[in-house]
Amino acid sequence: MPLTPEIRWIDTPEALDAACAEVADADVIALDTEFFRENTFYPVPALIQFSTGGPAWLVDPQAVACTDAFRRLLAEGPLKLVHAASEDLEVFAGWAGVTPSPLVDTQLAQGLLGENPGMGYQKLVEHWTGHTLPKDETRSDWLKRPLSETQQAYAALDVIYLIEVWHQQRESLERHGRLAWLMDDCAELVAQAGRNGEADAQWYLRQRQLWRLTPRQVEAYRRLTTWREGETRARNLPRGWLVHDRVLYAIAEALPENRFELARIEDVKPSLIKRDGDTLLALVAEARHLDDAALPPSQPSPMAPEFKRVLKALKKVVNAEAEAQGLAPEVLLRRRDLEALVIAHLEHEPLPLPSGWRGERLNAGLIRALEEQPR
Repeated sequence: MPLTPEIRWIDTPEALDAACAEVADADVIALDTEFFRENTFYPVPALIQFSTGGPAWLVDPQAVACTDAFRRLLAEGPLKLVHAASEDLEVFAGWAGVTPSPLVDTQLAQGLLGENPGMGYQKLVEHWTGHTLPKDETRSDWLKRPLSETQQAYAALDVIYLIEVWHQQRESLERHGRLAWLMDDCAELVAQAGRNGEADAQWYLRQRQLWRLTPRQVEAYRRLTTWREGETRARNLPRGWLVHDRVLYAIAEALPENRFELARIEDVKPSLIKRDGDTLLALVAEARHLDDAALPPSQPSPMAPEFKRVLKALKKVVNAEAEAQGLAPEVLLRRRDLEALVIAHLEHEPLPLPSGWRGERLNAGLIRALEEQPR
């Protein structure tokens, strides 16, 4: 395949609909996006690329809105291929109002083949085709117009190899009996892309220092982060531009009752107090006035010997299965999920065991390892 692909530029609705008609009967379509995301929460779409193995179509989203024909192509149509899809899905959700489906993330596919689960596109192409792609436009300004010939070629190369790569990945996945695993993971990826509200309420669990807080402080932090996540979308601001996690953590730790106490907290700026101080104090007050029975359980310390012992036993199960399958352990179960299992076990709560193909291979061993732990 040449490193000088055929490129077709699209900047009118008519041209976009004509391209959709041309690829309507394809079995697979490769997708990619270029975007800008420095001073907004939502990515600003700068370019939409797609190909079915021949020419590469480059859509200028600054000039043309998504048409119904392209929206149908994304939401129904052929199998879509995207590499490292999470941010691209956000771009499509904003520009087209839909999530591409059915979808295969070729980075996830590579992880299920025992390779580096975070393999980048350039290394992926080199791995499967032997071609070395240029890297000179990696940090290019994709919002400028007109795009240079080098920029256009770079963007086109981001899609024209995906189908060739996918054919080889699929053959290998079928040979290893893992194609169904990938389709399950990609279906979950698409489903998760539409769960913003649920994700907001769970953001606090990403905090690695929750165990240092009392149950009331944890509840305050949960309410503060849930509010912040919703506000970043409503105001279209990066999280850190509104308020950092570390600041919300400090507020939850201090449980301030008034603006004076709020202002004494490190990194709480006057501009934050002026803009959102009353809201932050109201959220803290809600947590402060809850009955003890309504508070979340205290978090066990990950430094405690019991926590470390249980975590080690669970990691042993995951590592053994990962070695047997030739996979990186994090492809089977992330550390965050392992820690959630430890916490549930120590707190005598229902176990958040993995589902699907991971559960089939891990749950018996995980349960057995927990049952063998001394009480």
